[in-house]
Amino acid sequence: MKAVILAAGYGTRLQRDVENDTTGKFKHLLGIAKPLLPVGHCALITHWIKAMTASECVDTIFVITNALYFEPFQEWAREFPNVKILSDGTKTNEARLGAVACLQLTIKHFSVEDHVIVVGGDTLFKEDFSLLKFTERFSEAQAKHRGASLVLCYQCKEEETSKYGILEVDEDMRVSCMKEKPQPSETQSRKACPCFYLFSKESLPLLDVFLDEKKNAPIQERDAPGTFLSWLILRRPVYVQEILGRFDVGNLPSYIECDKYFKDRVQDNNVYLQ
Repeated sequence: MKAVILAAGYGTRLQRDVENDTTGKFKHLLGIAKPLLPVGHCALITHWIKAMTASECVDTIFVITNALYFEPFQEWAREFPNVKILSDGTKTNEARLGAVACLQLTIKHFSVEDHVIVVGGDTLFKEDFSLLKFTERFSEAQAKHRGASLVLCYQCKEEETSKYGILEVDEDMRVSCMKEKPQPSETQSRKACPCFYLFSKESLPLLDVFLDEKKNAPIQERDAPGTFLSWLILRRPVYVQEILGRFDVGNLPSYIECDKYFKDRVQDNNVYLQ
């Protein structure tokens, strides 16, 4: 099994917040890619590398970033022999390829023909999440349907449905559809879907089909990785595993919350996420 960490974003909201912060406490974060931000006792992305390596659920981890942050990621990755860095070649947010195209680029560049865990580079979970349990659940889904994929969900508040992709599932925890940022009245589900997917190797060729269909569409229709997931759900079996919650480091308040949680609560990085 392989893993792809999506790290080609430019963190424009967070950088703007840091620039506008009048306390000066966070000026050391200026110019740092979100996955490389210090969270707890190490960089955000390092939590994933340590967990994936220790759990032995993946043998190679690919990190796709942009040309602006390529060198810092190369420097960071020197201590991790199982990590390979790829640049998408872009230098500005306006020129970004979008997460789905970045995933496709990674798959093709490294000739990946294996199941792939896809992780948002600004995403972390609470301590109930376990990579081992997640991959066991994936094996169960594969036993039911060859080619099935697996995603995560957590219960969000009613007023938060319009912020997230919301999954509707059947009694077997198979996803029937994903609604993008619906109003509470538009769905009975409160199952928010974070950017953490396990795509089966059989589903990977569909990236080409999806992007070909969307080649003339606005980038918003192929930017977020959930756009491909929503499309895939209607064509291949996708199952879900529930967790308690996630951290999505999108702005300065969410970064402060995540960093505090990890400093206060996550004392043993050797077992976190495994």
